[in-house]
Amino acid sequence: MSGPGRRAGAARGARRGGVALLALLALLTCCARCAALPSNVILILADDQDVQLGGMTPMKKTKALIGDAGAVFVNAFTVTPLCCPSRSSVLTGQYPHNHQVRNNSLAGSCSSARWQKGPEASAFPVHLSKQKYQTFFAGKYLNQYGRKEAGDVGHVPPGWDQWHALVGNSRYLNYTLSVNGVEEKHGDRYESDYLTDLIANRSLRFLEDRSPRRPFFLLLCPPAPHSPWTPAPKYQKQFADVKAPRGGSFDKPGKDKHWLLRQPENPMALSSLAFLDSAYRKRWQTLLSLDDLVESLVNKLESIKELNNTYIFYTSDNGYHTGQFSLPIDKRQLYEFDIRVPLMVRGPGIKPQQTLQAPVLNIDLAPTILDISGTDLSSVDVDGQSFLSQMAPSLRNGTTRPFFLVEYNGEGHPTTDPACPTLGPGLSQCFPDCVCEDAFNNTYACVRTLDPQNDLQYCEFADSEVRSDKRKDEAFLCVVNVGDKLKDEAFLYVVNVGDKLKDEAFLYVVNVGDKLKDEAFLYVVNVGDKLKDEAFLSDDCW
Repeated sequence: MSGPGRRAGAARGARRGGVALLALLALLTCCARCAALPSNVILILADDQDVQLGGMTPMKKTKALIGDAGAVFVNAFTVTPLCCPSRSSVLTGQYPHNHQVRNNSLAGSCSSARWQKGPEASAFPVHLSKQKYQTFFAGKYLNQYGRKEAGDVGHVPPGWDQWHALVGNSRYLNYTLSVNGVEEKHGDRYESDYLTDLIANRSLRFLEDRSPRRPFFLLLCPPAPHSPWTPAPKYQKQFADVKAPRGGSFDKPGKDKHWLLRQPENPMALSSLAFLDSAYRKRWQTLLSLDDLVESLVNKLESIKELNNTYIFYTSDNGYHTGQFSLPIDKRQLYEFDIRVPLMVRGPGIKPQQTLQAPVLNIDLAPTILDISGTDLSSVDVDGQSFLSQMAPSLRNGTTRPFFLVEYNGEGHPTTDPACPTLGPGLSQCFPDCVCEDAFNNTYACVRTLDPQNDLQYCEFADSEVRSDKRKDEAFLCVVNVGDKLKDEAFLYVVNVGDKLKDEAFLYVVNVGDKLKDEAFLYVVNVGDKLKDEAFLSDDCW
């Protein structure tokens, strides 16, 4: 049969075939585009979570879903043990002496106009945005964020598509958010206001509404386990019998430490012990909601078929102490409990059940995430280095670092605290029982080495406790063990560091046991751009 009917049928068939072919080509094009997308990244940044004193114990889901499924870094450090400068280092990949955020105050450049015009404008989310990542932030940003003197809630840092930032320091209820630059007030209703849960819920909504054609990055900064330690109602009775661990340097006099650690009452007052035990218990309770957040996030990624293409980082801005050297509660000190942080990562190319020993710093997070995104790291100004090669050697080649720096600028009050009139000015964080955790001259710079042969740290303080003889710039400080008790096998000698840390630090490591042994050697550490050869020994060292 021939004629118009057959010709029309053939035409309809051709059109249907053409449509099907176009649909197939579109599908193949979409699949090719999706296959070429960089991996997604989620960074979860806890607030004040220690790793040395059992801080990860309540996090059973997190350890199973991230740590057991990927890599756990047992030597992860912050380069400065305080919230705002540490978070600024996370965002920039730089040491504090480069991004210039010194402490939690506006005067210390925390979320200041100088920060906003300089380091913040080139923070790593800006580079991710240029790589077409969909970006989402929720939680605590920087301690002074949202203050009227810091741009108010209308200031939204560059690089973010969705912005849900806490105004000021960590809170769980009764807080204000900047939601894409608009003020949003919250009260004390657990179901709608509890900040850890709000962060979880809004991040899940973002993942549900995202475009599948572009990769995504989420930075989630819950308040836990920072004060005021407000647990969710369902967890308020958990850990009823838990107390702060009593081993190591707990309630030990800091008689061989710097002056700030020599001033606490020892043994501690019973009121201080009761206070720190309560704080320790409530910290664990708040972490249970954070553990739930991690579980819900992993479940959502699995449901939207993105889990296997997403790197999930879990860490904290700094560590914490509860009673070490008779200091009740805080961070800010140069010792292991304050500078070590949890770090675990899962994602593409990372084999499960890895325990990695090489030191990793919080300034390494930015270059690692940018490395994952495909950013050319030579184009960004960072002090850190990508550790993608450590956890996924099949994807990258790389090296580990032989040393690193730890820095801190102390905070103090210019006048005497009325609650502690006998202490005088220049101190801060004097609670409970007028035990001060910080001071203007609790300012220090440290050089740390950590490898299979050496575990040493040299620190110099900006105070008057320096033994010096002929030369003003020669500082003699015996430092060093980084554990709970001073060892007598290692002393460090530093030349020419004086009032500020210079580009070259010279460390002289000797055995000072029963007698000076032949194994003494000169260890030159470069903290600048290149190794220098001006190291020398002084006959006056001992």
